[in-house]
Amino acid sequence: MDYLVCKEGELRERSCRLVQAGDVQIGVFRVKGKLVAYANNCIHQGGPVCQGEILGKVEEVLGTDKTIISERFSENEIHLVCPWHGWEYNLETGECAADRRLRLRPYPVVLRGDEVYVKV
Repeated sequence: MDYLVCKEGELRERSCRLVQAGDVQIGVFRVKGKLVAYANNCIHQGGPVCQGEILGKVEEVLGTDKTIISERFSENEIHLVCPWHGWEYNLETGECAADRRLRLRPYPVVLRGDEVYVKV
């Protein structure tokens, strides 16, 4: 079954829209222009992961001698951080940053004209 999320233009880059799709709540995101959707359920302890912060992965900046001189937020790998315990997920893939074997449950996103739908 398909559930209407919003108009495509209403979903800005690095933003989320939550939709109740039957008995599951799903977060739909725009990341690097692509639409992705995940169950709003952190694999750690079931927290509302889709309501977490969206930010670049923290990267170390190394000096010429390979010592850490600072940290920065990546523009290439965007993370979703669960608000309960800070578990991080790659927003494009749903993979857990700490253990790439684990991932959020994805849902297909469909565009019909200017409307965004998720398939459940």
